[in-house]
Amino acid sequence: MDKKKQIVMSLGGSLIIPDEIDVDFVNSFLKLTQEYISKGYSFLLITGGGKICRKYNDSLKQIVEPSHEDLDWMGIAVTRLNAEFIRICFGDLAYEKVVLDPDNIPETDKPIIIGCGWKPGNSSDLAAVHGAKSIGATKIINLTNIDFVCDKDPRIFSDAKAIYKMSWDGYKNIFGNKWIPGENVPFDQMAALEAESNGSEVVILNGNKIGNLKKYLDGDDFIGTVIK
Repeated sequence: MDKKKQIVMSLGGSLIIPDEIDVDFVNSFLKLTQEYISKGYSFLLITGGGKICRKYNDSLKQIVEPSHEDLDWMGIAVTRLNAEFIRICFGDLAYEKVVLDPDNIPETDKPIIIGCGWKPGNSSDLAAVHGAKSIGATKIINLTNIDFVCDKDPRIFSDAKAIYKMSWDGYKNIFGNKWIPGENVPFDQMAALEAESNGSEVVILNGNKIGNLKKYLDGDDFIGTVIK
């Protein structure tokens, strides 16, 4: 297998279920992925929890005082449900089981492997980083619902500026190096530390603009942030 055709992707849960399951997005994503499978590509997809995970966690906090570990396990359960959904959508193209341990990616002739959240203390982004290391991939696509990493939160600051290329040190300067369950960051802090250690490159892309993902895969100019 051509390593350049092994694609590792952290698939944001808020793309799959922004409020309700986004059938249009899932159909578009399936169609694009199948196009590249026909060209000899294979995909390791790690599903996130996204907005629905935060809804569960917020509700828990109104009822009990959950620990950070409790909140993480809640989130992991959501990512597993999303992973099963995506696995079934791919049908016979996908490996028959959701991978729970990204350090042990199975050998298979299936072009799609689906993974999910892994263990407390991080988001599913870290599973993508470990999965990439397991198969020898050096680049990870973080498919989310934003166009860029910005120098500050654009939902709060109207003068926030998009960043097209940045170092891991620059990323840490903005987002820190501590994980908070359910925190809405472009790429989780623990995953960022591990990606830096592995020498990995991460590209942040907006999955709602499926044509932009195609441009990235084709090596054309694209909209997004590259962190390395």
